[in-house]
Amino acid sequence: MRGTVLRIVFAAAGGGLVHLSFPPRTAWWLAPLGFAVLGVLLHGRRARAGFGWGVVWGLGFMVPLLRWTGEFVGLIAWLPLALLCAVLIGVGTALMARVSTLPGGPVLMALLWVADELLRGVFPFGGFPWGRIAFGQPEGWYLPLASLGGAPLIGFAVALTGFGLARLGRGWRRALPLVVLPPVLGLAATPLVGTAPDRGTAVVAAIQGNVPRAGLDFNAQRRAVLDNHVRRTLELAEDVERGRAERPDLVIWPENSSDIDPFRNPDAAARIDQAVAAIGAPVAIGAVVVDRSDGLPRNTVVLWEPGAGPTDTYTKRQLQPFGETMPYRSFFRLFSAAVDRAGTFQPGTDPEGFAMGPAKVAVDTCYEVAFDGVVRDSVRAGADIIAVPTNNATFGYTEMTYQQLAMSRVRAVEHGKAVVVAATSGVSAIVRPDGAVVDRTGLFTPDALVARLPLRGEATLATRLGAWPERVMAALGLLGAALGLTMQRRGSRPTPGAGAGEEETDGGPAGAA
Repeated sequence: MRGTVLRIVFAAAGGGLVHLSFPPRTAWWLAPLGFAVLGVLLHGRRARAGFGWGVVWGLGFMVPLLRWTGEFVGLIAWLPLALLCAVLIGVGTALMARVSTLPGGPVLMALLWVADELLRGVFPFGGFPWGRIAFGQPEGWYLPLASLGGAPLIGFAVALTGFGLARLGRGWRRALPLVVLPPVLGLAATPLVGTAPDRGTAVVAAIQGNVPRAGLDFNAQRRAVLDNHVRRTLELAEDVERGRAERPDLVIWPENSSDIDPFRNPDAAARIDQAVAAIGAPVAIGAVVVDRSDGLPRNTVVLWEPGAGPTDTYTKRQLQPFGETMPYRSFFRLFSAAVDRAGTFQPGTDPEGFAMGPAKVAVDTCYEVAFDGVVRDSVRAGADIIAVPTNNATFGYTEMTYQQLAMSRVRAVEHGKAVVVAATSGVSAIVRPDGAVVDRTGLFTPDALVARLPLRGEATLATRLGAWPERVMAALGLLGAALGLTMQRRGSRPTPGAGAGEEETDGGPAGAA
């Protein structure tokens, strides 16, 4: 019994190491160590034990990582979501256990990790890709791999390093290349991360106006939020006139910077017009717009141009369940009345961004930056820079905003584009195409960031290949799992391995198979 408890602690600690590798910390190298723990636990196990260890490891990872989801609504959102993510990780580790003793076992296990992340990216409720390993690697040796195969390739490389570490004690000559090769390839890919401005440059400004207060009712004073962003834009315009700042070619306001519909409220439109005229550049305004066709709201970014007013719109395509939408509202209301705070927003369908001054801007609003396909489609629409208007006020001072900034940094390298993150309350940031942060704001502080950024039309290999690297890796992992199960049915039993230093074939939280 004592040994089982110690192994459970060992498993949870392994997942905790992966969490500690995520921002705002910069200990990216802890992630492979967390996977090494998982590799030790899974070696030679049957599927049921593999599932159990994976769930415990996943809880150690996801519970602290997703704490921000319960900042203002409590455990009812946080712990069920963390448990669901851990269970989905357990599905993958059940298969990893079956291939762990096959030839090339660590490679197959890393491929199955990619398949598991693919599953979590589409299921349930449209997927929840938060916690992908790549999003904890905005710095360090693995990041350049994003330009070759996107976030999935980073996840594969980190997992492979960890699973290779787990095998060092069982034959270091075979395991050592698995440990060394992934980070070496990442370092070798560094020169492939392009930063040259092949379409020229543009001066970009990100406005952070701040909100009256943090929490779910941050926009109760909607006019105050709008006025804050108008005021900070006017201050920037004054700085430009006095030579303290370079005049921007385009300006990005955050998501929800105007929760007053400017198409229905002339006073809101007048305030926006005042700010846009003062800065003398096109401004992307995050607004809540009620569609006249059905009377339902859209999370919209409005392109507002000097002297012309609103000329184009982008509607958020990937909506946040349990926030902007509420699946099975009547069912979940049985557990919490907080579900009625969730909106009835309708998704957009067009990935096309905006032509703003010299730049073609891809718009990926807040939650969308976590989804490979959403960002890819917006970039493929001809963009040479990426804008991420976001609103993190509903998550207070938690780590959520830093995790989201890490995603933007990975997207910069993946697609070879500079990224402009404009947040209502922080952290706003300017990111170069190599993932480096040029400038950033603090939390809940009005600010304006201005920087000259390269405009890049060249597509990276990751952009051109699209989803294929992830699909191929996931398919290979599942084929390996099918081979392992076939061997089991034919009576071929893999050699039992040790879990946390003790010989055991089946032991684990899920019980003996």
